[in-house]
Amino acid sequence: MFTIGAAVINPFQGAANVLDLESANKNKKAKNIILLVSDGMSTGTLNMTDLFLNRKNGKGSNWIQLYKDNSVSRALMDTASASSIVTDSSAASSSWGGGFRVNNGALNVSPQGEPHLPISQKFKKSGKMAGCVTTVPITHATPAGFCVNSKSRNAQEDIAEQYLELGFDIMMGGGANYFSPELRKDKKDMYAAYTSKGYQVVKTKSEMEAASNSKPVLGVFADDALPYYVDRNSDEKLKATVPSLAEMSQKAIDRMKSHKNGFVLQIESGKVDWAAHGNDIAGLINDQIEFDEAVKVAVDFAEKDKETLVIITTDHGNANPGIIYGKNANDNFDSIQKYTQTNEWILNQIKPQSSVAQVKEIIEKANGHSVSDEDAKYVLGYYDGLHKEDGLYNYKKLPYKAFAEMQGKINSVGWISMDHSADYVELAMFGPGSELLKPFVKNTDLHYLMLQAAEVENKF
Repeated sequence: MFTIGAAVINPFQGAANVLDLESANKNKKAKNIILLVSDGMSTGTLNMTDLFLNRKNGKGSNWIQLYKDNSVSRALMDTASASSIVTDSSAASSSWGGGFRVNNGALNVSPQGEPHLPISQKFKKSGKMAGCVTTVPITHATPAGFCVNSKSRNAQEDIAEQYLELGFDIMMGGGANYFSPELRKDKKDMYAAYTSKGYQVVKTKSEMEAASNSKPVLGVFADDALPYYVDRNSDEKLKATVPSLAEMSQKAIDRMKSHKNGFVLQIESGKVDWAAHGNDIAGLINDQIEFDEAVKVAVDFAEKDKETLVIITTDHGNANPGIIYGKNANDNFDSIQKYTQTNEWILNQIKPQSSVAQVKEIIEKANGHSVSDEDAKYVLGYYDGLHKEDGLYNYKKLPYKAFAEMQGKINSVGWISMDHSADYVELAMFGPGSELLKPFVKNTDLHYLMLQAAEVENKF
């Protein structure tokens, strides 16, 4: 099914590293698999984040450094679903979760209504531990596609119950709306249900850190998604109470790393996608940085462990942002380094009754520069009840698009849309099994590659 593919050859170093990579991993079994997903990451998001870090710190992203070091196999991946060349997250995750393409909106259920057993369950049946961590609700599309079957990704209350029945070893993210008796529509107390089955239920960073690694863990740190990374890091209370993706990832690895049969772990930065939907540049770059910190946690573990396959990718592009040419492009792009809040934070601070001066003050506080009275009036005009913006995750109908267009004049970032795209996406693999990667794959190929790398028969 798979052929051994060469990693990208560095023209200045010849093929030596490629041969070393193949010989180091060949015929080695992957005891553990860590799949890292930056949800909705267009190639431009990866590029801009590396440039941002390079220009800010003199050192780029961990992901791109793996390419520079020629230490990974690399491919492009076709992300289509069964119903469209442009996938949604549930169908995308189901492709590598269940090994088949399903319609957008479904979780491991075929267009004909047939269930496909997700890979987390296959690995559990083979004796491994399994878990997921994310910055959005743990019941959201990407973790769910790795773990369960459902005709609808929106059945998040039911997905919370399925996780318990299936007995996953560590599940952490947001989503109290689907676990809390005060917030669930059916008023079921899923926290009590998990506790009665031996789970440690943790709701803060300190509780997570104190949790024993000898018992299963359910971590729920927000009603819906976790805060954007830049907003969290600008708020001392949030920093103290909400764990980062890297911290959750380290906890998940620590929980499962001693298991004699190994583990499978999916790590998702879900709000990269949400920021792309909002054309929110501070949210996008900083959540990609948070993801990149989790990449380092995974690769550092794999380098020491020698038995772990790390897969780094995205499920689809979104909004395709990029830096636009102009004589001030360098300085304009560097201005984003001063952004201390997301556009979401800014637009929620502005009220219909805000004055032009107040709008300017809010923007200057969050973006580190002033805007003209004309621009402030333009943004404020969306709060008069007459102008409204729609869009995914824009529950309050805030003017994300208008604000991003105004910002673009100052930061030189452009966007093609506020939705998913059909891009072929980046895929990198490190460790045993990475030599199985071909230069171009379908998203479904990942399912079978993981099974093959771990030497788990596809018999379930």
